[in-house]
Amino acid sequence: MFRRKAPQPAVDRWLVVGLGNPGREYERSRHNLGFLVVDELARRHAGRVADRAAKSLTGRVRISDCELVLAKPQTMMNLSGQAVKALRSKYDVPLERTLIIHDELDLPFGRLRVRNGGSSAGNHGLDSIIASLGTKDFARIRVGIGKPPGNGIDHVLSPFSSAEHDQLPDVVRRAADAVETAVQHGLERAMTDFNRAP
Repeated sequence: MFRRKAPQPAVDRWLVVGLGNPGREYERSRHNLGFLVVDELARRHAGRVADRAAKSLTGRVRISDCELVLAKPQTMMNLSGQAVKALRSKYDVPLERTLIIHDELDLPFGRLRVRNGGSSAGNHGLDSIIASLGTKDFARIRVGIGKPPGNGIDHVLSPFSSAEHDQLPDVVRRAADAVETAVQHGLERAMTDFNRAP
């Protein structure tokens, strides 16, 4: 006689997507800050973002009772929505557990802003995600890169300055801390802890 297996508890799964551009020429650009944060989360939790799925490089890690699907879209930044839509479908992640990490021109370098919903503020990756998902109501962690006079496109696609490069490891660590706080303690707690000057 076969004994019926006990039902498995539902997985508390989050989708954490860092925005950036694929390709070696963009690796060190400010626009790829989201990729750096995802890589830091993978490093902390003994994971690798190396599997190809849903137009992205992906990996899975666990934080306490939560599973995080980490992803770096391999579309260009302006087409990030295609990857995010495919990722949500493949891994069956609800919108309220979808978290996007991206660089932000309108914040000073190193400042973080955790928020739920809102406009794209001119970030074409977010424009694409909003269009693909049909809503602005998803969580994001904005990581400041500063806004110099002149062409913002040149700024986001340029490498970090030497002064910024020295501070970059701490900025990436804090952004990864914000992701962990949002996942384990909720978005409101992450806002309280990280939406202020370090």
